[in-house]
Amino acid sequence: MDDDAPAVLVAEEALLGLLQPFWQLVIGAFVLVVVVLSVGRLARRGRSRMTTALLVTAAAIAGFALVGVLLQG
Repeated sequence: MDDDAPAVLVAEEALLGLLQPFWQLVIGAFVLVVVVLSVGRLARRGRSRMTTALLVTAAAIAGFALVGVLLQG
């Protein structure tokens, strides 16, 4: 009876391994929809908000790059 337990565990891991790319695709699609909707809403608010959003995004990218470089060295 004990010999069946590892086989079931391996089968469950194999099933989750097959489903993982599907869930990554679902999560990626959801994130893409949210980003597109938020960019559309931001664009409707006007030019000054878009400029501010671009500056904040650029600062965030530069900050993450700087942190990455500092942590790497």
